[in-house]
Amino acid sequence: MAMLIRNGGGRRARRKPMADINVTPMVDVMLVLLVVFMITAPMLATGVSVNLPKTSAKQLPTENERPLVVTVDDKGQIYVGMEDTPVGLPELGGMLKSIANNKTDKRIYVRADEAVAYGRVMEVLTIVQDSGFTSAGLPVDPLFQKRVREGG
Repeated sequence: MAMLIRNGGGRRARRKPMADINVTPMVDVMLVLLVVFMITAPMLATGVSVNLPKTSAKQLPTENERPLVVTVDDKGQIYVGMEDTPVGLPELGGMLKSIANNKTDKRIYVRADEAVAYGRVMEVLTIVQDSGFTSAGLPVDPLFQKRVREGG
């Protein structure tokens, strides 16, 4: 024999409020954002592709202000910043000054492909120096630096 048991003498039982937070929608949103950022991040880092020379020199300390970047590709063409159009040597000095707002103490990195002739890189460095800039750096491949330090 079965017996029917009622709660509260005929009154309907009330549900207690749920104290747990449902995190499933939040996790779904975060995973979608992660995928979106993983896809778009490589697209944001655009520029001219060059093969930097390998060296065992230590990396320069980073500063708060972004340096100017001058790139010389494997064909000897010169690019300023993240631009895709090459610049001629005569226009380079004026363009650098205008970008730096005539702050000639600003750091400039000259990135050159390892296949570029040494003379071409020196021409670019001479233009940078003649424009009044006093701090120029020549970046190298950081992965090669790490392998050299580790002995690999």
